[in-house]
Amino acid sequence: MDMALLPFQFPFMQNAFLIAVIVSVPTALLSCFLVLKGWALMGDAVSHAVLPGIVLAYVMGFPLILGAFGAGMVTAIATGYLSDNSRVKQDTVMGVVFSGMFGLGIVMYVSIDTNVHLDHILFGNMLGIGTGDLVTAGAISASVAVVLLLKWKDFMLHAFDPAQARAAGLAVVLLHYGLLSILSLTIVATLSATGLILAVGLLIAPGAIAFLLVRSFPRMLVVSVAVCMLSMVAGVYLSFFLDSAPAPTIVLILTAIFVVAFIRRRVQVGRASRMV
Repeated sequence: MDMALLPFQFPFMQNAFLIAVIVSVPTALLSCFLVLKGWALMGDAVSHAVLPGIVLAYVMGFPLILGAFGAGMVTAIATGYLSDNSRVKQDTVMGVVFSGMFGLGIVMYVSIDTNVHLDHILFGNMLGIGTGDLVTAGAISASVAVVLLLKWKDFMLHAFDPAQARAAGLAVVLLHYGLLSILSLTIVATLSATGLILAVGLLIAPGAIAFLLVRSFPRMLVVSVAVCMLSMVAGVYLSFFLDSAPAPTIVLILTAIFVVAFIRRRVQVGRASRMV
């Protein structure tokens, strides 16, 4: 029993568990809208593209989160503008923009002298979380969660059918860029926990798993939060005994749950077809 509770006795592990619970809520909620809208690649694009903003903020002495948010918004707006004013499809534009921004960030990073380790930016440093990181992530996560829960019907209609949302009198442009702003803020909140690259898993997997398991959007929101929170806590816990990094362990657990959910869904479809 003492061995099972050992991870909870260390302050750095306590902070890791706290940040896992904090960021699981907004990432899980947002993942449902991204999956429904088909914006999975947008989360990937924005998470990679914030790197030059982080480096620029470091050089200018600004908080890194401001640089990350600014770069994320520039990427999202540029992607939308290019896809609306060219023959190139949005997924192609996103691939070009985020790879270019990520390459720019790497070039800028290697050209400066900094004590900020690139691995911590890319893959996170959950075991090095401090009080400031918890406060920042908590404030952003709470704000994002409140907005999504209060306006989930509007965001759902916009994600499912933008034309109908416009006909219903909703501010489609405001919803569009509001969702992009929320995406950028959420990535900033997860920056210190999972890093840029592994944040993509949190922004896609919970919503995809819930989409396979349930058929109503409100239940999808609940299931995605439960799956994400349990996976993150379990990943941090197991990483202590496996001597592995928490972030990739969390993503592996989410991937395993997705495979199980997919198999379960296929079995249900097979049974239903045989009954017919």
